[in-house]
Amino acid sequence: MAAVGQVLRSEWTKIRSVRSTVWTLGIAVVVTVALSMLICALAANDFRTMPVRDRLTFDATNISFAGMGLGQLAMIVFGVLVVSNEYSTGMIRSSLAAVPQRGTFLFCKLTVATALVFVVGLATGFLAFFAGQAMLGDHRAHLGDPGVLRAVFGAGLYMTMIALFSMAVATMLRSPMLSLGILMPFFFLVSNILGNVSATRKIGRYLPDQAGRKVMQVVPRDTDVPYGPWGGFGIMAAWTAAALICGYVLLKRRDA
Repeated sequence: MAAVGQVLRSEWTKIRSVRSTVWTLGIAVVVTVALSMLICALAANDFRTMPVRDRLTFDATNISFAGMGLGQLAMIVFGVLVVSNEYSTGMIRSSLAAVPQRGTFLFCKLTVATALVFVVGLATGFLAFFAGQAMLGDHRAHLGDPGVLRAVFGAGLYMTMIALFSMAVATMLRSPMLSLGILMPFFFLVSNILGNVSATRKIGRYLPDQAGRKVMQVVPRDTDVPYGPWGGFGIMAAWTAAALICGYVLLKRRDA
């Protein structure tokens, strides 16, 4: 246990000492909250001109997280940098020489980074919610309303899982450019195309980001989706677990 504690402290020092990772988390918070406030203000202004159907299904809670699309971009970058920085600098050789138990090394790295992301993600979720509701005025939701606290808490979990999934992919690929080159199109292009084309919509809803977003919804958008908020988050968690297992296996088998 003492060895694990030392590795945890070492990984915490690594994250703190790399400015790019710290700045990335800060950008995630600012971008998410600022964009969410803007979109909530626009929604409040246009509410009266919305079609009746849109007004009846208006999800005041979920729209507070409208900026999370850009916020998750920063979380993806953070997740990739946490892992791949050591490979790009060659520091991974020293790290594995100091901690030859690769499972312990990976566990401690992911634990420290995930804990940090969870705190930041949870704070972002609450900040985005309260700031967004302030912009919505009379159309606001309240934290005590049914499903709202779950959605706000789920926003933090969603951002955490996005970062952890990115760490897993970076562990498999080792290269920051290759990792970002796959993750960015996957989340911002492929997922959107599959989710918006009628022929592939049923496939798209099982992708990690689309399934995970369900946990942030209070008013369901698609009534034919065969899972609920926590079911969607479970699908996202399953994707992440599979990626982590692959990353661990490859780390064990490959040379540094």
